[in-house]
Amino acid sequence: MLDSFLHGDYASAPTPLSVLGLSLLLSFLIGKLIAWVYMATHNGLSYSRAFVVSLVVLPVSVALVMMVLANSLVTAFGLMAVFAVVRFRNILRDTLDTAYVLASIVVGMACGTQKFTTAVLGGGVLVAIFLYAWLTAFGRRHHYDFILNLQWARPSAELPALRDLLERHSRKARCANQRVSSSGTGADLSYHLLLRDPDRADELLLELNALPGAKNVNGVRADSESEV
Repeated sequence: MLDSFLHGDYASAPTPLSVLGLSLLLSFLIGKLIAWVYMATHNGLSYSRAFVVSLVVLPVSVALVMMVLANSLVTAFGLMAVFAVVRFRNILRDTLDTAYVLASIVVGMACGTQKFTTAVLGGGVLVAIFLYAWLTAFGRRHHYDFILNLQWARPSAELPALRDLLERHSRKARCANQRVSSSGTGADLSYHLLLRDPDRADELLLELNALPGAKNVNGVRADSESEV
């Protein structure tokens, strides 16, 4: 039984178990390193945890694809046909959904090309990565929990009045975007805030609406799954 598992690839070019394990482990580690760098360096209004998880899963899936192909032109054309169906018949809006589809396809191809050991071990590794990302909330960032957008109709030199109000309600306030109007007398501002008390966010919005020069004030809680 164990011998059948360890030597269960019956394809024309079977993959040694040691090579398979090393390829999956190395692709996982490098993918996770890339994801960490992305998390640390990302700066902007849009951040998706699903995209971060995909950066870890996709290298492992692609490594499995390359091992399943094993210099087989017929298998390569089959893979292209399968992905054409997925791409043009079904539009996937979430990068993590794409990673799940790719994982399912490559495991199915491994079984279809009689690479049973590759299918079992590779599928197990992919499932473990998906569960690891879910259980540990990998990719989640807790730098802020509230997103604030407003128009500042006063000169930029008077922004300290706004910052003082934000500092009273938040432990950390970072200006994520500032677009100055052509007249130079105002700006569209976006702030990322770590509130002192998230349950009192309405009080912050009320004070901002009462602050002279603050217009079109709106805020939203940052979703842990997809921060925008």
